Amino acid sequence: MNQTRAINKLTIKALAIASALLLASAPAAHAQTPAPTTTQISTTAKWSERMALSVLKRSPWLQDPALGDSWGYTQGLLMHALEALEHQNHDPRLRTALQQYGDKMVDAQGQIHNKDYKPLDNSLDNINSGKLLFQLYTDTKQEKYKIALQKLHAELQQQPKTSDGGYWHKKKYPSQMWLDGAYMASPFVAQYAAYFKEPAGFDEAAKQLLLLDKHLRDPKTGLLYHGWDEKHVQAWANPQTGQSPNFWGRAIGWYGMALVDVLDYLPTQHPDRPKLVQVLDRLAVAIQKYQDPTSGLWYQVVDKGGQPGNYLEASASCMFVYTLAKGVNKGYLNKKYRPVAQKGFDGITTKLIEVKPDGELNLLQVCEVAGLGPGTERNGSYEYYVGERIKINDLKGVGPFILASLELNK
Repeated sequence: MNQTRAINKLTIKALAIASALLLASAPAAHAQTPAPTTTQISTTAKWSERMALSVLKRSPWLQDPALGDSWGYTQGLLMHALEALEHQNHDPRLRTALQQYGDKMVDAQGQIHNKDYKPLDNSLDNINSGKLLFQLYTDTKQEKYKIALQKLHAELQQQPKTSDGGYWHKKKYPSQMWLDGAYMASPFVAQYAAYFKEPAGFDEAAKQLLLLDKHLRDPKTGLLYHGWDEKHVQAWANPQTGQSPNFWGRAIGWYGMALVDVLDYLPTQHPDRPKLVQVLDRLAVAIQKYQDPTSGLWYQVVDKGGQPGNYLEASASCMFVYTLAKGVNKGYLNKKYRPVAQKGFDGITTKLIEVKPDGELNLLQVCEVAGLGPGTERNGSYEYYVGERIKINDLKGVGPFILASLELNK
């Protein structure tokens, strides 16, 4: 298993060259000044800055405004992390990259132009990148960003729902709620409600998180299953409960990050605020319980550490560190969770970070993707989760690493 995960540097370099050539053939967008390039990265800088500069260094689409980009949720996660870092260190390279992303994705009429964005899919994954548009609209006052935000919000108003009002993850996944969708939608909904002073959005954002806790939390472990099928008919669904059979680390990580981010916007006196804090506290207990005592990390299948094929996974570990650290920083969680977060972060930097001679950071052991159906291939089994492809520098791990670093001031 370890041998299959070890990707040598020549392969990485070849993939990077191939990727750059492929992206170079993408249609050009606006003629803008490329973001300043990065060469040597200081090993004395904070981890958050080092990782962000590493992304800029190896990602041609961030350096050249003419190269193609993606509206996918992964890209949105990275941009959110870069935005959070830019707010702290005011690095012009990050500001340029963020502005270029907005300009490439949103045209003058407020239309989002990208093959990954199809409103009729009713996919919650469409929504996550929209979070960047709030700051771009504030900074530039360009009406196109406001129009795009309104379009995304209107799209959510048409999202299919379960009988108790929970968002389907996508139209093609009927009657299904996935933990992933918590992060894709609820923080955007809550931020939109705060930004445009539409308080009904606070109720909706909180409702979605509480429904996920209701349908997916396991009372024995405190962990949450990946997905729930209201009809109990999917191949992966428990016939009695509709729940998927395992606790996938990143799915739970998405949910934890959604909780602490929604609480940023939910009014102090909102009736659901204490409920969400209670949900977060229950989750923190479970996260601590299943932290690997030796490394401080968390496993791909969280409650089955040590079983054949399972491994210490980077994205879930970064997300859990972020959730705990931010929960403590904001006063939602007891301070006893700060050392838990710090131990996790130390495990990431010592076990899952590779430092190249030029200072560039690689994040190792990131699960590329995992889902549930349709059909029987993505069946939610233990073997399925541990058998999915493992990557280096997948943005679903890199983004949370930057966010976790910021919360720990590292």
